[in-house]
Amino acid sequence: MSLDILNEMLKPETYDEQVSYVKVVQTHISWVFLTGKHAYKVKKPVNFGFLDYSTLERRKYFCEQEVVLNSRLSKELYLGALPITEKGGKLKVNGEGKIVEYTVKMKELPSETLMSNLLKENKVSRSEVQRIAKILSDFHSRALTGGEVNEGGSIRTIKFNWDENFEQTKEFVGATIEKEEFDEIKRKVNSYINSNAELFERRIRNGRIRDCHGDVHSGSIFIADKIYIFDCIEFNTRFRYSDVAAEVAFLSMDLDYHKKEDLSQHFVKSYVNYSSDEELLKLLPFYKCYRAYVRGKVTSFMLNDKSISLEEKTKVKDVASKYFKLSLSYAKEL
Repeated sequence: MSLDILNEMLKPETYDEQVSYVKVVQTHISWVFLTGKHAYKVKKPVNFGFLDYSTLERRKYFCEQEVVLNSRLSKELYLGALPITEKGGKLKVNGEGKIVEYTVKMKELPSETLMSNLLKENKVSRSEVQRIAKILSDFHSRALTGGEVNEGGSIRTIKFNWDENFEQTKEFVGATIEKEEFDEIKRKVNSYINSNAELFERRIRNGRIRDCHGDVHSGSIFIADKIYIFDCIEFNTRFRYSDVAAEVAFLSMDLDYHKKEDLSQHFVKSYVNYSSDEELLKLLPFYKCYRAYVRGKVTSFMLNDKSISLEEKTKVKDVASKYFKLSLSYAKEL
């Protein structure tokens, strides 16, 4: 992905429909262009090891996968994976000419209905998080399990994920995470993993490892005419095949991050009631620690993104640091 394509996507005439404006929102792995009626997501040509969007062929495949996988929870939002073509020195979504990029076209919902924005306005109710718990419990009950999916709950994979986290955050020690925090989390986590082999194995035997969404937090939930849980992990099954406890822990941690501990507790209690998974509670601090650490890590990655301004990077440092401190608070419970 070149900056030329990024700049072209900011032009209204690039789209396959008439638009009145174009706004861009970016993460460490994608740009999302908002046009008022539809959103167009373009993957950045990055390779983090666990995620590889480095070639056009891979970006095409993962755009298609994103549409398929997200149809499980938000079919109405995902309209298709479309080519971006170049002809006569101009780009066009779903146009004629040489294909130079791909985009996922989605229905755009009002930003004020995004759960993360509603939380800031104190507009998320206990009944709404209870509805989310029911949706997730039902989704997990019918999600694929067994075979290679179960590997996601094995100690081998859990240890690999944590080792990868620690290796990939070494460069941010002193920037977004203090060395003492890094060392303490690592010590606590490794001790917990080594002491709970039977618990992890029992979760596999009891069918609690599922092909999950993988990224359930308030930034991937719209509370609008209905509840939409979107933007699932499509780039690596290792992060989607997991214990359902890890999925529940993500939103619970996110609610804690937003200082909504009461909603967090109600969400977990509701999920346990719907799923009859009391054992989940034993794993919650461990997986909340993991989820907060991952958020700290991927937020830190944005410090290496040349397309992000220095002002934005200052905010990035603050957000990442808060996630790592939250991760440490959970580690102390282990």
